[in-house]
Amino acid sequence: MDKLSAMQVFVRVAELASFTKAAEQTGIQKGGISTAIQQLESQMGVRLLHRTTRKVQLTQDGQIFYERCKDLLAEVDEVDAMFQQASTPINGRLRVDMPINIARNLVIPNLPAFMSQHPNLQIELSSTDRRVDIVAEGFDCLIRIGNLADSGLIARPLGHLKLVNCVSPSYIQKYGEPMSIEDLGQHFIVDYAPVLGAKAPAWEYFNGEKYIHLKMKAAITVNSTDTYSAACLAGLGIVQVPYEGVKHYLDSGAMVQILKNYHAEPMPISLIYPHRRHLARRVQVFMDWVAALMDQYVDH
Repeated sequence: MDKLSAMQVFVRVAELASFTKAAEQTGIQKGGISTAIQQLESQMGVRLLHRTTRKVQLTQDGQIFYERCKDLLAEVDEVDAMFQQASTPINGRLRVDMPINIARNLVIPNLPAFMSQHPNLQIELSSTDRRVDIVAEGFDCLIRIGNLADSGLIARPLGHLKLVNCVSPSYIQKYGEPMSIEDLGQHFIVDYAPVLGAKAPAWEYFNGEKYIHLKMKAAITVNSTDTYSAACLAGLGIVQVPYEGVKHYLDSGAMVQILKNYHAEPMPISLIYPHRRHLARRVQVFMDWVAALMDQYVDH
């Protein structure tokens, strides 16, 4: 049995947790199933399955190998369909990562319509402020806000997000509303720092020629976008956030926009993916959908 066929057998055993059931579904004798798994384990140099008389379970290495096998087999299916019509259904697993606010406010509300068009697609959506390793962690693509480091990855620019300055009504009641840059000396910001203590609190604005970072006082420093907005809503300070992320708060009056003439530099937003000669069609379709979705929310 070739390695590709052995991988297909392994996936069936892993999903069914049974050599017997895998034999029934594949039409391969149980002894052939066992031999295929043993060959894979010998080639990989690790144990992939825990076997007992009652059940079959993936080992930790087996779980990692199973996830990669699913991806690779899906890639093979797409290569087989490469020269078929573009209407050929896409399938397989898609693993993506994106900021929490983008996932919650934009992607997930629109995802049911996308998935109804591609019912055979399985999406694993990671949403975290942590910078994931796209290659080591097996992601197909990422949505990233902010300037990008030169990482050797491919970036597809989507546009820029306009930032607005916001406070809560309770903050204004306690400290008043700043009307000028000079007033900011008597005010607090909520400091956002992915790595706590890595930088001094600062407020950014355009002075007509360039962007300035003004040192500020911060009563609280946070390291997630959710707590950043929550701290503002609690009246703990001024925040500078993408407009689309807080539009619902502004519409409801839970936040108030201030210093409208002193805006921070718009933040670039990009789709990131590993360099691949042939990008899987499921990844391309998803990225095209995200780009169209983002188009109405970004400045170009």
